[in-house]
Amino acid sequence: MSLATALGVLALAIWLYLLVGRGGFWLTRERDDREAPTRPDRWPSVVAVVPARNEADVIGHSVKSLLQQDYPGPFRVVLVDDNSDDGTAATAREAAAALGASERLEILRGTALPKGWTGKLWALHQGVEHASAGGEAPDYLLLTDADIGHAADNLRSLVLRAERCGYGLVSLMAQLPCRSWAERFLVPAFVFFFQMLYPFAWVAQKERKIAAAAGGCMLIRRGVLERAGGIASIRSEIIDDCALARRLKAEGPIWLGLTRRAKSLRPYGGFREIGRMVSRSAYAQLGYSPLLLAGTVAGMMLTFVMASIVTLFGSGLAQAAGLCAWLLMAFAFQPMLRFYRLSPLWGLALPAIAAAYTLFTVQSAVEVWRGRGGMWKGRSQAMPGDA
Repeated sequence: MSLATALGVLALAIWLYLLVGRGGFWLTRERDDREAPTRPDRWPSVVAVVPARNEADVIGHSVKSLLQQDYPGPFRVVLVDDNSDDGTAATAREAAAALGASERLEILRGTALPKGWTGKLWALHQGVEHASAGGEAPDYLLLTDADIGHAADNLRSLVLRAERCGYGLVSLMAQLPCRSWAERFLVPAFVFFFQMLYPFAWVAQKERKIAAAAGGCMLIRRGVLERAGGIASIRSEIIDDCALARRLKAEGPIWLGLTRRAKSLRPYGGFREIGRMVSRSAYAQLGYSPLLLAGTVAGMMLTFVMASIVTLFGSGLAQAAGLCAWLLMAFAFQPMLRFYRLSPLWGLALPAIAAAYTLFTVQSAVEVWRGRGGMWKGRSQAMPGDA
């Protein structure tokens, strides 16, 4: 058997496994619109905690969407202004005042970032501590990003699911913008790859250790968070949402799904901007390991890129196996493309898309090695010594 044939057959075998043996990750069945939860006997109290650093362009929309929730129970919003210099706090106050809901919005001025913490987690920690202080500690905490807009029924839907199934964490993968060419090329694949790494069905299964969450929208039982060690237990994590999910799953069941009820408000724009978003955390996902980096590059090339190469340049069995693998990956990508309402032909571009993500992953490692790893709002958040 020639090398090309072996590579083509191996790529085909990988895709056969992914389709039937990886928790059905590609089917996008875990969504928040697939069930009709029953009403609870009592609507628990909720506090939304929003970390914000220089978010004046989106914070008004985000705050309004939170304050306009049709949630029947006690609900308020705590915004932690992480030393913004663009009027983030003022914009948030104006948004609340325009709705006549100023009394339900509290704005904290964040304190200086301590050593060993990432900026977002320090802001979240302050917000959670404030929300839980005194005699008004909430039953649930809604941790959400400043650039997320929420449909009016989102919180009610989250609480219903958590109450019905006893979840300690219910997280939604916010719908990302998909308007520009670069966004259509890269964004659906970002969610597809995330699902491949963390099959949502497996996240919800108690017997499996795999855990994940999407930091843009996480509803957490306060008591479960406290038993798991709080935000302080993950203070230095770059991929903080998945790190928190692991700790919470050790305390009980969790759930992660797709949604149209929570949407990212800020467009990613071009290829470079999306690349920076991916590169911020890709090498952290690999534990800052050069060996895992090499293995990931090899795995991405074999799983996605090699099928197209042997199809275009091979012959005989190699070409046939490569074509089958290419068609299977395109087929697996279809449910995600339908979710984002894109042409099914984008499935054929998956080898090229995967090559771009491989490049972003290598770039992430280079940025860490240069001392600029995990850049967020002007801060390099990869901890010293991580590389």
